This record gives sequence, structure tokens and C-alpha cells, in this order.
Amino acid sequence: MNYQRKKISKYLSYILRHHPQKIDLHLNKGGWASIDELINKSQKQGMHFKREMIEEVVEKSNKKRFEISDDDKMIRASYGHSIPVDLDLNPQQPPELLYHGTAKRFLDSIKDKGLIGKGRNFVHLSIDKNSAFTVGNRHGKPVILTIYAGKMYNDGFRFYCTGKNIWLVEKVPWKYIDLNNNLA
Repeated sequence: MNYQRKKISKYLSYILRHHPQKIDLHLNKGGWASIDELINKSQKQGMHFKREMIEEVVEKSNKKRFEISDDDKMIRASYGHSIPVDLDLNPQQPPELLYHGTAKRFLDSIKDKGLIGKGRNFVHLSIDKNSAFTVGNRHGKPVILTIYAGKMYNDGFRFYCTGKNIWLVEKVPWKYIDLNNNLA
């Protein structure tokens, strides 16, 4: 990812997932914001970009972090919110196994509490170990947790698929987590 696109992607994540009030941006209950308003209010705060750059960030994001509305007027983050939004996601049956990347230093807390959103609305799970490793590597010595998603689903947990290969669940109790052979 080129530097400018990465900078804009991080900025959009910050604003659309966590702090729209920093630029006085209005999000509707679904997390949607006017693209024109986003550009104008960002420029007033010294962050300059054009619509074409937003479209490039949305199109080239391998994790599909953002989406543009069908009428091309609105944008929202697809997942990862710490603010209340209704993404209008439908529960889906997940694969039998999913993965979560974290840092080794968090294992004691995870063993005690399970996986929790920690300020986000959902726990993010990946369909492959490589994606989980990339996430875990951001936070220190990575550990890849195997999640028995099929068993959780059968036990009544609701899963939602969003983005590209990203699964969301409110929490993962420790009994559904396997650590064997997953220390990176």
C-alpha cells in the first residue's frame, strides 16, 4: 500500500470507527456519513484528499474495511467500531474453525476472561492463520488462537461475516479457544 493511501485509510478508520466528533461529522445509525461532508470537514482540520482517493482506499483494501453506498454518496467502516452503530448484519453460520491473532502478553487475561471486544463492539476473527498472525504481530510476540466457531455457533453464539474474510462475534469464552501449536 502506498504511503498516501495508508495514511488516508488510517484516518478514515479513526474517524469512521471511533471519533467522528473530532471533525464534527454526522454518522447515521448505520454508521454512514456523507462523503462530501467527510471531505469538507477533513479539509477544515488539515487533512486533504479527494473523492478518488477515498474510492481507491475502499477498492484496494484487502480487508474491505470500508464500503460506499449504492448511490455513491455515503461511506462507512464495515467493522471495527468502538461507537454504537447498527451495521444491519445478518447472523451466519461460520466455518468450523476461525483464528484470532494477539500478543503472547495477553494470554493470561484471555484465559481468565476469554476474548472480549475491549472497546470495540465485536471480537474480530480471521478465516486463515496468516491474517491472524499479521494482526497479532502488531501487538508484540504473536500468538494465533484457534477458535471453535462451529461449536460456538451450535451452542447459540451469533456470528456475522463482514469485510473480506472477517468474522465478528460479541465474545469468545476460553472453552472455545485452542492454543496448541499456535505459538508463532
